[in-house]
Amino acid sequence: MIKQPKSKFIKVRCPKCKNEQIIFGNSSDVVKCLVCDKELAYPTGGKSRISARVLEVLE
Repeated sequence: MIKQPKSKFIKVRCPKCKNEQIIFGNSSDVVKCLVCDKELAYPTGGKSRISARVLEVLE
C-alpha cells in the first residue's frame, strides 16, 4: 500500500491586486503575493492559515 501525501498545492487570488498564485498548503514560511507583496498565508505548525481567496485545490 502506497501512502498518499496529506499536503496539497492551492491556487489562491490576492485580495489586493487580484493576482492568481499557486502556494503550498503546509508552508513553513509566510507566503507573499509576487506582485504587490501582500501576505497570503501564515504558518501555524501544520496547515497554513490562508488569508486569500482559495480558487482551486490542486491534486
